[in-house]
Amino acid sequence: MAARVVADGLVLRAWEPADAPAMVELFDDPEVAYWTPLKSPFDLAVATEYVANARRATDKLQLAITTDGVQPLGEVMLNLATGSLGYAIGPAHRGQRLGVRALKVLTAYAHETAGLPRVILEIEPDNSASTAVARAAGYRQTDLPPEHVVDKGRELTLFTWEHLAE
Repeated sequence: MAARVVADGLVLRAWEPADAPAMVELFDDPEVAYWTPLKSPFDLAVATEYVANARRATDKLQLAITTDGVQPLGEVMLNLATGSLGYAIGPAHRGQRLGVRALKVLTAYAHETAGLPRVILEIEPDNSASTAVARAAGYRQTDLPPEHVVDKGRELTLFTWEHLAE
């Protein structure tokens, strides 16, 4: 499912096969490997497969975060079935509020275009960067018990943050 969302100085667009080399620069990073379910190492073969899967998906929007509609700076993702969002910003592009801006834009899209009354983030309590992004984007932590999962051999405790349609 392809979408293009333009707002707040961002162009969120579908991944293209030509983006695979840029994706390696963005996602083959220890922080991305630690905090996200993306494969590590994230090499060209993984990037090529990722783009192909993203382009085939019908229940997810996996969008490159750009400011010019061309150069990817990160990704923001919306799972239409679960209403969950996720994001990753390449190391060279952190500190520019790209995560907050992209999360706000895709949250509005989720409510207004996809018709989701509630969208969620699942964040580890010690992921202070994502917690700050969630708060800045208008999310609040719920009282739901944390979910315990294992990803890439690491035990995770995920707290649910939510944003409700107005």
